[in-house]
Amino acid sequence: MSERPGVTGSVDLDVEVPTLLDGVRVDRAVSMLTGCTRSASDALIGAGAVRVDGVAVAKGSQLLEAGQRLEATLAASDPDALAAEPDVVFDVVVEDPAFLVVDKPAGLVVHPGAGQRTGTLAAGLLARYPGLATLGALDGAAPHRPGIVHRLDKGTSGLLVVARTPEAYASLSAQLKARSMERRYVALVEGDVADETGVVDAPIGRSQRTPTKMAVRAGGRPARTAYRVLEHREPPPRTLLELRLESGRTHQIRVHLAAIGRPVVNDPRYGQHREPRLAQGRVFLHAASLGFDHPVSGERVLVTSPLPADLAALLA
Repeated sequence: MSERPGVTGSVDLDVEVPTLLDGVRVDRAVSMLTGCTRSASDALIGAGAVRVDGVAVAKGSQLLEAGQRLEATLAASDPDALAAEPDVVFDVVVEDPAFLVVDKPAGLVVHPGAGQRTGTLAAGLLARYPGLATLGALDGAAPHRPGIVHRLDKGTSGLLVVARTPEAYASLSAQLKARSMERRYVALVEGDVADETGVVDAPIGRSQRTPTKMAVRAGGRPARTAYRVLEHREPPPRTLLELRLESGRTHQIRVHLAAIGRPVVNDPRYGQHREPRLAQGRVFLHAASLGFDHPVSGERVLVTSPLPADLAALLA
């Protein structure tokens, strides 16, 4: 293994496969020879950075033969780089060659940020699907959220779609921007919502009072949230709503509902009342339905997710 000339911060593995590694899987051999984890080895293979006799390896299960030339380009250690974490728990409800639909549990952060660097959905996805590593370098993408087209807040549960190919990423991102991707949520809010249907149309921007919060304010970005009453409940007076995003701003649903005096139940940032039957930070907000056009076939894909146990128990 030697420094790769002319490339700063990268190291090459370039060896002739010894008899000892004859018949060994490529992913295992790379891990053994470099000291990296198996998930990191898989990520390198998914990124096309591992070659046998000059040909990029397509699958980590490929078996080596003594005398072959094994090469790998290893990115230098970066403290901000996304590392695969196999212990992150989440459900994949649709697994397609072009995309994944994930049902995210509440309490799981989607991608690393200032408040949390590890234990994210992005790291868990990378462990399960190492090929996603190549998507972090796409135009408009970010290395710390490869393939992730949209996000959910930590305290929100439900569905989100993740691209698995550059073509799918471009298609799904375009649908999100064009608002043809349909995202429906279920929320329980404080107080009674009198109108059975309605739209909150108000611009959202960074709060000038509290920079860590968003707020409805002039000069913000346009934002629209449509709602429909599912059920009126009491006591105390609360309303179960179905909501449809017509734009995608940070904390949009929570900000809009708080702005009309109907904050989401147990919202620690935009509400006022603590709901003891829900975990701290767990808002009663669930991404229950996701619809979009298949990036390859064009057929409409519709995925639904029932209320998770903690929210269903509160309603009961």
